[in-house]
Amino acid sequence: MREVSTHSQLRGCLAHAFINTEERRLRAGWRLLCYGALFLLGASVVLPLLSLLPLLRRSWSLPAWGSSLLFYSVQLAATLLLTWLARRFLDRRPLRDLGLRTGRGWCSDLLFGVALGGTLMGAIALIAWVGGWLQPQGYAWQTMSWGQLLPQLTASFVLYLAVGISEELAIRGYVMHNLADGLSMPWAVFISSALFGLLHMGNPNASWVSTFNIAVAGVFLAAAVLVTRSLWMSIGLHFGWNFFQGTIFGFPVSGTGGFHLIRHTVVGPEWLTGGPFGPEAGLTGLAAMILGTALIWLFGRARSGVQNAG
Repeated sequence: MREVSTHSQLRGCLAHAFINTEERRLRAGWRLLCYGALFLLGASVVLPLLSLLPLLRRSWSLPAWGSSLLFYSVQLAATLLLTWLARRFLDRRPLRDLGLRTGRGWCSDLLFGVALGGTLMGAIALIAWVGGWLQPQGYAWQTMSWGQLLPQLTASFVLYLAVGISEELAIRGYVMHNLADGLSMPWAVFISSALFGLLHMGNPNASWVSTFNIAVAGVFLAAAVLVTRSLWMSIGLHFGWNFFQGTIFGFPVSGTGGFHLIRHTVVGPEWLTGGPFGPEAGLTGLAAMILGTALIWLFGRARSGVQNAG
């Protein structure tokens, strides 16, 4: 009788280590491990399919921007599907509760994020130009017809939007949300931001400086989530920063190239400009992220004041 009781206690302890009995679901740490496993499983299926892109590009006569658009569209679809599966079967919560509700103010948050990201990147470009750190090479419309330019511009817009949604949903959405459930919000911001930096280590021209600065970018984006309690501003920030950085102002985006309206070569010191990785690896980019975090905090205070007054 005592042996049966001991076995029951042992099973109870093991179950308690894995299951939150009050919520009737896996504990946050196990949910995150399963989420990571889902992505590894998804990558084992999706990556071989994406490796066929060069073949499809030749057989379908796809331009380079078309294959890139297809790649990131598949990435977005996979992220949405895997995150929905995790929320449905692991978290047992709606996907929209990660910060995708479209209540009052969601559109203004999104547009504010786009505007802030674009303005900060414009300030970086202006400083680089005034400092003589850019060597101009012309503009896209000087060598391309509008029939060539507009599809590339549209594809770039959709591509960076897909990246913004995918990364914000996964990192500031699922990962940070579950870390906050299991630990606390400060730890959730710190760990998710560190992970965000580490995930960019494999990018071209990455360094320990770029990894640290990308982690700071994670804090910058997390600030938008904390202030608005949604993902819309962080999605707007992510998109606006990348789109204006690469497509409009012609900088590398986290080490990657692409279509640029303004064409130039960065000739300034890498510790300031970020060099071939882009502004995220330089002091100008780091300063813009810190300034942006402060502006988001001020935005939150101003909105709270308006709501309290109302």
